[in-house]
Amino acid sequence: MAQYETHTPAELPELIRHYIDGEFVDSADGTTFDVINPVTNETYIQASAGQKEDVDRAVQVAKRTFQEGSWSQALPRERSKVLHRIADLVETRGDRLAELESFDTGLPITQALGQARRAAENFRFFADLIVAIADDTYKVPGRQINYVNRKPIGVAGLITPWNTPFMLESWKLGPALATGNSVVLKPAEFTPLSAGLWAGIFEEAGLPRGVFNLVNGIGEEAGDALVKHPEVPLISFTGESSTGQLIFANSAPYLKGLSMELGGKSPAIVFADADLEAAINATIFGVFSLNGERCTAGSRILVERSIYDEFVERYAAQAKRVKVGLPHEPTTEVGALVHPEHFEKVMSYVEKGKSEGRLVAGGDRPEGYETGNFITPTVFADVAPDASIFQEEIFGPVVAITPFDTEDEALELANNTKYGLAAYVWTNDLKRSHNFAQAVEAGMVWLNSNNVRDLRTPFGGVKASGLGHEGGYRSIDFYTDQQAIHINLGEVHNPVFGKAD
Repeated sequence: MAQYETHTPAELPELIRHYIDGEFVDSADGTTFDVINPVTNETYIQASAGQKEDVDRAVQVAKRTFQEGSWSQALPRERSKVLHRIADLVETRGDRLAELESFDTGLPITQALGQARRAAENFRFFADLIVAIADDTYKVPGRQINYVNRKPIGVAGLITPWNTPFMLESWKLGPALATGNSVVLKPAEFTPLSAGLWAGIFEEAGLPRGVFNLVNGIGEEAGDALVKHPEVPLISFTGESSTGQLIFANSAPYLKGLSMELGGKSPAIVFADADLEAAINATIFGVFSLNGERCTAGSRILVERSIYDEFVERYAAQAKRVKVGLPHEPTTEVGALVHPEHFEKVMSYVEKGKSEGRLVAGGDRPEGYETGNFITPTVFADVAPDASIFQEEIFGPVVAITPFDTEDEALELANNTKYGLAAYVWTNDLKRSHNFAQAVEAGMVWLNSNNVRDLRTPFGGVKASGLGHEGGYRSIDFYTDQQAIHINLGEVHNPVFGKAD
């Protein structure tokens, strides 16, 4: 057994509990579930396991506070002030958040430290947007004015994933609250620890009691109850495509609004005229950062044949130098995968890959890490387009590299999966870069760039990668009802039925 010690944060709660109507509470039936430390795979805490009754209580509180109007009817400027205070408080808790997140998820501490800053920016962005937003007005001079009135929808159901959980919660909480909704958040069961920080942050910032509610639990129980609740008119979900399909089906009888950011198998296309050093650095980071547990990972690298051998050689050598280590150590670049179930899934793909491609780096446990969920950054070359490691989302530090000869072949390979979330194109040919970007089946494309988000742009995918978009005005659209109001200014012009003689 490996002789290493995990870093355990101080002052952990005795139990991770729900937060409903301004109070931390147990599940109604007292049930709990285990939460595991990914470095040791030992249970380090219990969390309340929300059931239908707990979700219903949270929804009723959220519905009541929405109808009372202290938040839903507040002026945009008043909501904006609270959101800015939330952002300030998130930043002040950055070190604590990073410590909890790294411990709970296995993410390297240096990568977890950026999450508070990004979470704060999500709130700041929507705090600014909600006071600057302008709605459309259409005038017919002397006859009619038509304008759009936006209204918050009600109770927003937010279901979030286990990779960078706090930051991704902020991505949904920011716009949902900015537009005046009340919310019920269901965090991922693998990583519920940091979600409890929201309660204190929101209280201190002045968010009215009962506007934010949190129910922990298993997806098939708490998540399912939230999706099927008749008084939750919209669901925002980030997670696996198969879960998204289930949510889509379970929401259908209630005709809920849905925003779903699902899986990906994103291509990075490297042409011979690309800046090779920049492309290698970006594609290494793109699949091995966040332990490879990122939906937009460029996990399929397509390389023009004339530079293919050099690319593979340099890429494999650099992947072997990526530092695997304990999450709390500042030199660690890849930490522990989130959970033993996920570790087994990723390792099963590594084993498949050994017969589907040429293993040029990794493929096993790092030396000295015989326990916990540690995998060396793994690189397969010469991978055929029908291979499972080319087609299926692995969600770990595993990459498949495939050669191409022509631009048409590159496009065909890039589009040859059920997914369509992101794509990365590396070329110095301006015309090719634009034409290729517009032809690739992906909701987001980066040209000669790593995954750098502008919060004003739509985030989402096509095909099996998603339904709808969030980000910028698209988030405002999703979390509000748009009501068209028509005002007559002149003589009423309409046919008269049943007119008296």
